[in-house]
Amino acid sequence: MNFNSIDTLQYSSKLRTKAIRLDTKELLVAKLSGTSQETDITDPTNCGGVGRIRHFRRWTAFGWPENSLPIDPANHKLGIDSGDVALAQVFQNAACNWRCWYCYVPFDLLKADEQKGLWLTADELVDRYRAHEHPPAIIDLSGGQPDLTPEWIPWTMDALEKGGLSEKTFLWSDDNLSTDFFWTKLSTSEIDRVVSYRNYAKVGCFKGFDSSSFSFNTRAAPALFDQQFSIFKRIVSLGIDVYGYATFTAPDNKAIDAKMTEFVDRLQAISPLLPLRVVPLCVSAFRPAQDEMRINAVHQKSMEIQQEAIKCWNLEIESRFSLHQRNLPIYEVAI
Repeated sequence: MNFNSIDTLQYSSKLRTKAIRLDTKELLVAKLSGTSQETDITDPTNCGGVGRIRHFRRWTAFGWPENSLPIDPANHKLGIDSGDVALAQVFQNAACNWRCWYCYVPFDLLKADEQKGLWLTADELVDRYRAHEHPPAIIDLSGGQPDLTPEWIPWTMDALEKGGLSEKTFLWSDDNLSTDFFWTKLSTSEIDRVVSYRNYAKVGCFKGFDSSSFSFNTRAAPALFDQQFSIFKRIVSLGIDVYGYATFTAPDNKAIDAKMTEFVDRLQAISPLLPLRVVPLCVSAFRPAQDEMRINAVHQKSMEIQQEAIKCWNLEIESRFSLHQRNLPIYEVAI
């Protein structure tokens, strides 16, 4: 694939300045109503057009592992029985530094464009959430890339606590593992706040199984594939309850079995049981990707290659971990 790589460091800083107002604690939140993303959503948008209800489902696709995220961690922390579906209130920040071709968000909602979002505080978002007759127990801070504005997480924790919701709400946030803003933009007390907040967990997404598939998927420089591992390791070292997603679309299938072996090796180098906290996601063609004509023949082929990749992943997991380990609830996998 020939394209100009995104200058991730420069673009991340630029987006951050456009997506957060530190003096008023406001964030630019994407307006979802009226967008092509709406056609992929089961329920109507809510919270004045900046929210949506997501149905997290355990079953994914034939040949792919079940996805227990965030169903099982959330229900475990909230002390309720786990099922096969969990509803979550999703808010998306209006900025992302990468352009994953398969992203379910229209690209114009990722540019920190004020015309495509609303400036809201975490208090205002929580107020909109609690105004629902039956608000779901999970709030998902998504994007976009939430960690371009990592203040969103402790601010939401404060808002939930202030509203008396911290004990009965589980907070989940997404991260594409692209920046160190969590450490460079938050104060020590804010980091401690995130680490010690009981009903919180985050998920970091590995955008490929090697540098080539990573760059193909994100348009970021191939070298940043390595950085994803170092960022994830830093999160683990803090003691945050963290999980992983992985996408396996790739432009070719050369030596795919060896590359998957190395990918799992690298996860285990962070923590021996980490692969059991990582859930591969089967990529499909969402409406925004089709409308924006992001999918060409190579991308179509990459969705076939991911089927080969998941077989390699499954073999690696089965060969490295006992049945007992593989059957552990994901939140009991110690890393």
